[in-house]
Amino acid sequence: MKPFLVSRIGISLLIFVIAAVSAASARSKAQATKDPAPAPASAKSTSTKTKAPAPTPAPAPSPSGTTKTIGNPNAPITMEVFGDFQCPACRNFFETTVKQVIDDYVVPEKVYLIHRDFPLQMHPYALQAARLANAAADCGQFEAMERALYDHQDEWSTKGNIDEVVSASFAPAQFKKFQSYGAQHITEINASIERDRMMGVQRNVNQTPTIFVTSHGKTEALPGGGVDYKLLKNYFEYLLRQ
Repeated sequence: MKPFLVSRIGISLLIFVIAAVSAASARSKAQATKDPAPAPASAKSTSTKTKAPAPTPAPAPSPSGTTKTIGNPNAPITMEVFGDFQCPACRNFFETTVKQVIDDYVVPEKVYLIHRDFPLQMHPYALQAARLANAAADCGQFEAMERALYDHQDEWSTKGNIDEVVSASFAPAQFKKFQSYGAQHITEINASIERDRMMGVQRNVNQTPTIFVTSHGKTEALPGGGVDYKLLKNYFEYLLRQ
């Protein structure tokens, strides 16, 4: 976790976007007939169809085959967020940016949102929260659980009374289902969290939140610590125009 520095992040992202625009304008129109940049780890070459959807990274499966995702996996943009549910910067990013991204881009199927678990050792209840989120995801309620955990972070982050606080956001029977599922599948859930964490380590994630955006076959890491919604919106609009 690092402080949410809008000014530094804003400058970094603007420089990145300007550089991307310059690179795009330098390409000739003949590029439209070329295959897009090869997607990582996929062997077959693409055909010359004009509508090739942007390849998206395959999310790590949760125990029952569901994922910690929101939206349409065929959306032209994929945004991955490596987060820690006890991290104040992650909560700030979720409340000020992610919620608007869901309303403005995920619901209209322009962005596919993926949560990656990256619980930090400095947060004693982050792993417990991640386990609950994974259990809810396997029960088809990840979005609701993510909102509940971040919305009430201040209430459970000091004592770790996550179940007591978060259960108020769900029907009693539904929350008991999450608890029961989590207890029965604790080994698989821990493995899912560890897969996400190792993926982050391999991609040099060293703080939360860390965001990766994939579009047109290319994945870019955004400045660490979160991104202001207005800047992210401008970046998405630029990508959607390509």
